[in-house]
Amino acid sequence: MMEELYRIYKQHPSVQTDTRMLKAGEIFFALKGPAFNGNEFAKQAIESGAACAVIDEEKFAIPGKTILVTDVLTALQQLALHHRQQFSIPFIAITGSNGKTTTKELIHTVLSTTFKTYTTEGNLNNHIGVPLTLLKIKTDAQMAVIEMGANHQKEIESYCKIALPVYGLITNCGKAHLEGFGGEEGVRKGKGELYDFL
Repeated sequence: MMEELYRIYKQHPSVQTDTRMLKAGEIFFALKGPAFNGNEFAKQAIESGAACAVIDEEKFAIPGKTILVTDVLTALQQLALHHRQQFSIPFIAITGSNGKTTTKELIHTVLSTTFKTYTTEGNLNNHIGVPLTLLKIKTDAQMAVIEMGANHQKEIESYCKIALPVYGLITNCGKAHLEGFGGEEGVRKGKGELYDFL
């Protein structure tokens, strides 16, 4: 399944999770949330010119236009990992309680003076943003800077397993998301998952 999905991605190397922002030729991933089911928008995505729609509910299948997977989010993350594995360039991960986005922008600006560098857009640094960032990296990339946000333990670890960073930077460990991390020591441990991976 992943080989087929990656073959389609190579022909149409742009993915979208929101039909309101969909451009013709993109692959639509029908993600689910607490108040929405992306599968319900698969038909609309195809009618709007999507190359195909990745769904996880068979009743929304459109022959020749949809790819049925067990879980759309997992498929998005696995596709991003597969794409990441095609590169042998430096991937730099950045996390921290604050200053991530500013630090990422500074590093990107400096690296871009010498290398073709791709980076996280805005603060798309979560379980959806990290794979979307990876899938925007083109074959001409010489450097990649990936921002990773987290509000509970094992989150950074899960992003590292997709982005496979070679270098990492933790801006700081502060009193942010204490409830999710279980206190300041939990924040340190959670952010430290990046160093553990490296």
